[in-house]
Amino acid sequence: MTPGADAVTPEPPAAPSDTGWLRVSPKYVVVEVVGSIVGMAIFVGAFVIAYLLWGQWWALWAAIAVGVVSIVGIALEPRRVRSIGYRLREDDLLFRRGIMFQRQVAVPYGRMQLVDITRGPVARALGLADLKFVTAAASTAVTVPGLPMEEADRLRDELVALAETRRAGL
Repeated sequence: MTPGADAVTPEPPAAPSDTGWLRVSPKYVVVEVVGSIVGMAIFVGAFVIAYLLWGQWWALWAAIAVGVVSIVGIALEPRRVRSIGYRLREDDLLFRRGIMFQRQVAVPYGRMQLVDITRGPVARALGLADLKFVTAAASTAVTVPGLPMEEADRLRDELVALAETRRAGL
């Protein structure tokens, strides 16, 4: 910068206008189904091994029960993924999920302390990421799963900038 030139101060990021409800990627169903299948295989396998090695009849019934419950859960995965949504409002991020037991959380931008991106192996293969928001209150940690990686990066950068300009009481 040359002497006498006016210093340009960066303008704080504008608050997003209400975006309406945004959904996670439909590919997130694959991540949930693969996780359910792996979990089912481990438990059913353990019960079948207990049945075969020690002849415990209850283990065979437990394996069948776990298999049936898991298959029902897998059948409901597409609906559960469609129930996940987030909304950027002027002062906060609103997150919702759940079919029968619904959860809705508002996270004020000024209270966000950490915005973290995580990716498991299946999500990484599909180009998806989870965006986690942490505040001082442990009960308000919110994770928006199944975002495309580019959207997660963009949203993280935007929310960090908004949080920096709106620190509330910190």
